[in-house]
Amino acid sequence: MISMAEISRTAVRALRRNKTRSMLTALGIIIGVAAVIAAFAVGQGANKSIDEQIASFGSNFIMVFPDRSASSASGTVKYLTYDDALAIEREVSGIEAVAPMINTSAQLVYGNTNWSTSVTGSTPSYSLVQDREVDYGRNINASDVRQGAKIAVIGKTIADKMFFGEDPVGKSIRIKKVPFTIIGVLKAKGQNTMGQDQDDLVLVPLTAAQRRLVRWNTPGRISTIYIKGVSMNALQYIQNETEALMRERHKIRAGEPDDFSVRNISQMLEARRKTTAIMSMLLGSIAVISLVVGGIGIMNIMLVSVTERTREIGIRMAVGAKSRDIRFQFLIEAVVLSMVGGTTGIILGVFAGHALASLTSAPPIFSAGSIILAFVFSVLVGVGFGYYPAWKASLLDPIDALKYE
Repeated sequence: MISMAEISRTAVRALRRNKTRSMLTALGIIIGVAAVIAAFAVGQGANKSIDEQIASFGSNFIMVFPDRSASSASGTVKYLTYDDALAIEREVSGIEAVAPMINTSAQLVYGNTNWSTSVTGSTPSYSLVQDREVDYGRNINASDVRQGAKIAVIGKTIADKMFFGEDPVGKSIRIKKVPFTIIGVLKAKGQNTMGQDQDDLVLVPLTAAQRRLVRWNTPGRISTIYIKGVSMNALQYIQNETEALMRERHKIRAGEPDDFSVRNISQMLEARRKTTAIMSMLLGSIAVISLVVGGIGIMNIMLVSVTERTREIGIRMAVGAKSRDIRFQFLIEAVVLSMVGGTTGIILGVFAGHALASLTSAPPIFSAGSIILAFVFSVLVGVGFGYYPAWKASLLDPIDALKYE
């Protein structure tokens, strides 16, 4: 009986005799494994990025904004107002905080320094809804909103770019040529998952923004209303009650389109996550198909190899090799090809994952589970598609094999 070590050495020597063919045979496995690893890494990286985005928004978060399409269809333009926000806070239960907002852009001026940024007018609830804390100084309060005080809380980016290490609290900046006194600096949050600088903003009292910065004709007009629920379980109830209240306040009759939209941010991001998951599954399916095609390539080449080496098989059988030994030899050749292809594919997949992730702005996540799964699957492909050629070789008759030319 020939030892397994001798059978393995014979199989490896056979592969070395045809290095180029062996590598081309393994190419399908290499591409398949690389595709599997890259697809899973990019998909997991994108999901993590979305999870971080959900966390930055707040998972129990709802946004109300005007629906311009409905306004155009009805011929009348309606807006959200500060009174709408107060009514939601007063009449809808399950709410932790409501923050009406006005969003605009403006040029800031301090001495000889200019800086273009976004300006948000809101109430003290802004900090709770948006999870923003003051680093030093103070935040806006209810008294500031009632008085329409010309005060501002700035982000760290503005503090760095306009004051160059100088304490900005107490200093006066001009926003759209209107002087505002800085009362605080927000804690840094850095960039969000979309690459936007969350510290490049100015927060002012809602009424100050209405009177000094936008001056819209509609009394009390605001841009959006942000609502934070007491829990995730309360969100659907809050959304339904808010929609009913807004239809009543805006005098929208049955069958007429709403002139506003209520969106659950976690639902929006969850839909995006599902889309990412579907794309990952699609890419993974293509990768698995590549592995199967690679397996078919191995089987094809192994069948050719059996035909080419028929006389060699006959000689080995004549000197004492059993059918089982021949079967193991060709099976080991197929498995070695798969293992070499799997190992090379893992290395290539890591590089491919980083390359693809550079296009999605989400760092890839390589899990040991996906790498091991891809490698094991590649070996199974080698065993599965290599068994038939090995079995066929083991059935050759020694006498007929020796006569084969």
